[in-house]
Amino acid sequence: MRSFAEIRFRARQEFANLALAAWPRKLAATEPSALKLPPTQPVVDALRDSEFAHFVQRTAEQILSHEVPLLGRTIDTGSEVRWRRDYLHDIQTEATYFRRIPYLDFSRVGDHKVIWELNRHQHLVLLAQAYLFTGNKNYTAEIFRQLDTWFAQNPFQRGINWASALEVAFRALSWVWIFHFIGSEMPDEFRYKFLTGLYRHGLHLAENLSIYFSPNTHLLGEAVALHALGTLFPQFPGARHWRERGLMLVEAQLEFQVAKDGSHFEQSSYYHIYALDFFLFSYLIADRPKHWQPVLLKMAEYLHWLLGRAGRIAFWGDDDGGRLFFPYGDRSQFGRATLATCGILFGRNEWVGTIGNVAEQAAWWLGAGAVGGKVAKRTAPAGSRSFADGGMVFLQAGDLYLQMHCGGFGYGGAGHSHSDSLSVTVQLAGEFVLIDPGTFTYIAEPAERRWFRSSAAHNTVRVDDLDQGTQSGPFRWSTKPEVKLTTWEPAEGHIVATCKYAGFTHTRIVQMDAQSLSIQDAIEGPPGEHTCEQVWQLGPAAEKVAFSFSADPVWQASKRSAAYGTKTAGESLILTVTSKLPITLYMRLGINGVAQFDR
Repeated sequence: MRSFAEIRFRARQEFANLALAAWPRKLAATEPSALKLPPTQPVVDALRDSEFAHFVQRTAEQILSHEVPLLGRTIDTGSEVRWRRDYLHDIQTEATYFRRIPYLDFSRVGDHKVIWELNRHQHLVLLAQAYLFTGNKNYTAEIFRQLDTWFAQNPFQRGINWASALEVAFRALSWVWIFHFIGSEMPDEFRYKFLTGLYRHGLHLAENLSIYFSPNTHLLGEAVALHALGTLFPQFPGARHWRERGLMLVEAQLEFQVAKDGSHFEQSSYYHIYALDFFLFSYLIADRPKHWQPVLLKMAEYLHWLLGRAGRIAFWGDDDGGRLFFPYGDRSQFGRATLATCGILFGRNEWVGTIGNVAEQAAWWLGAGAVGGKVAKRTAPAGSRSFADGGMVFLQAGDLYLQMHCGGFGYGGAGHSHSDSLSVTVQLAGEFVLIDPGTFTYIAEPAERRWFRSSAAHNTVRVDDLDQGTQSGPFRWSTKPEVKLTTWEPAEGHIVATCKYAGFTHTRIVQMDAQSLSIQDAIEGPPGEHTCEQVWQLGPAAEKVAFSFSADPVWQASKRSAAYGTKTAGESLILTVTSKLPITLYMRLGINGVAQFDR
């Protein structure tokens, strides 16, 4: 049931949208001043001979050939990009009024995520960076050519690329960087069309904020973009209102979405990076409000532990596949650039890492001083740590590093949470022994979406083929488990946590030292026989340890997704027992020996 306030809000929103579509506004022909972002030339000079610059140039040449890196693959767009086409499934929609686009209907639209990722125009930002490094005008010509086709194929508020305000926000932020990098190279007529288009993005955002629809990272990203447009383009009509409203919403989301321990309320490691980047960018253009710093520091500390010994995140919850800035390279390493930005901003040298980490983001956001400063080797987290609000517990002993989710699902419908309570991931000397297999898809393959979210995909226990919650569509859990960390003794490497759902109680007992990890799973529940499975998704270092179990497990082929939209073969061990409850299942791994399981 919707409140009167929501009905009134939505009614006003629809009237405003219809007015915008009927009478699109134009800018007066005014010349904007330079944006208040760090000057680019010193950054370019500092990075010109770096591996990052070479990577940018190689990728730019690939894009000139109309092969665009997208999520975990490369797509061939053909000589002219079809901006409303899902290239992976060859489905294209018409440029009708954006409210009439059924973007969640795969049969009619394709995978909206694939379409929207291309329309974020982050590959055009990379082309602009390549131009700065080389002076090659082929790059700017390609940017202008692609944007011209985009304007022609996506009239204001028509088509799928206006259907999500968050995607409008991502594209607007890309256009901000394009203008900052090559605005002086734009022909006068094109510059006017470009700025008018950017102004209309701001108008659309101002009327379509996700106050009720998705008050999560959607609302956060939209508010960040609105704040940026109002701050960086003060000559736009309404800019002051955009700046003030955007900043107010970002500050409200900083308080609402971030727990006291610094974890993000989506309960997703990937979305934690997203959220931290959003907050950091607004923090910088808002002149670094001091009262934000304690929250950002806690978010960065949490990310530091999520990156672990290897500097790679395990994909707890949904892996969206995107990134606020420079979405290229290994997705599991995206957090390194975010952490490096925090390290430079807040004087935490142990977070900075390599020049490559700095070059991806901090150099452009903070200026050449970030490159010229001391680049310190990142110090991996050591010892143990519990983040109670996020439900994450970390143990480190010798070369073993364990992450365990001792919390429940995320806020509200928990749309980006997986059935991974009491699951663990384990690294040995920075290599994964036990993994989280990732996400793969949102809507393209419903059966795969259900599996990648399920208990069967995670290193936990499954009873009678049940998940810990009830999946209700691709982005909601209609029931959620009750999860509690009952014992936390870091000095002894000892954890006990419980997960209750559907009448069952799963208690996991973890004991770890420098030589071994043991896990006991006690399961209680209703009378009668029940089938209990202990699931272990194996990583590349699984063959470097010796496993033992309370009963003989079965090796099974599995799957994993290193990036949204891609899927590869994986391996798992499943220990299955059918019995009356209570029962206890047991697994132990030692670092000396070879894994013993029959393929």
